[in-house]
Amino acid sequence: MSKTALVTGSSRGIGRAAAIKLAKAGYNVCVNCVEREDKAAETVEEIRSLGVSSIYVKADVSDPDAVRSMVQKAREELGSIDVLVSNAGIAGQIQIQDVSKEQWDRYFAVNVGGAFNCIQSVLPDMLKKKSGCIVTVSSIWGLNGASCESVYSATKAALVGFTKSIAIELAPSGIRANCVAPGVIVTDMLSALPDGTLPMLSEETPLRRLGTPEEIGALIAFLCSEDAGFITGQVITSDGGFTV
Repeated sequence: MSKTALVTGSSRGIGRAAAIKLAKAGYNVCVNCVEREDKAAETVEEIRSLGVSSIYVKADVSDPDAVRSMVQKAREELGSIDVLVSNAGIAGQIQIQDVSKEQWDRYFAVNVGGAFNCIQSVLPDMLKKKSGCIVTVSSIWGLNGASCESVYSATKAALVGFTKSIAIELAPSGIRANCVAPGVIVTDMLSALPDGTLPMLSEETPLRRLGTPEEIGALIAFLCSEDAGFITGQVITSDGGFTV
């Protein structure tokens, strides 16, 4: 029987790569976007070309009602959710003294609240089946912190603690939860960095290059596979040795 994965923030970047890797593993995939419906549609078409079913749903993960509607639509069209990849997030550089209350609230609403909303919405099916897999996407900045990215780093650190806690809580129900912490990955998020930053970060990485979305997507797909069936509550970095 086919299984279904919901991957948030999957019209581009790491989310898209994870969605495609899961489709290659045989999952039907619900793609999620908040604005780029054109890219979401392209991702759906690529997934369908792999012989599995796919839809996309436009939904802001910070909105609990929108998330519940998205999960219901995925359930109706693809089947109950077996895998959740909570990837949707926002980032930006700003000095701490310039952070507004609105910015602080928005970052937490999307990066942490989004994971909370999605996990709560998919859990009834997982608890009923006593199986399921949840992967949250943090960052090495959530482990080490980053100058001028204090709010982003704080949200990603919160995801680490949240994931570890639910892993312990849900393990007796056969549900696994893990967190990936990517290093510097070549995605659209990097476009906001100042000129010269990417070569510097590449040089600081022991492997002397930046990561690709496909590499993170492959890690996520592995954590969702039967081969990773005894792995839960872990935070796994993929950063080319940046944090060694």
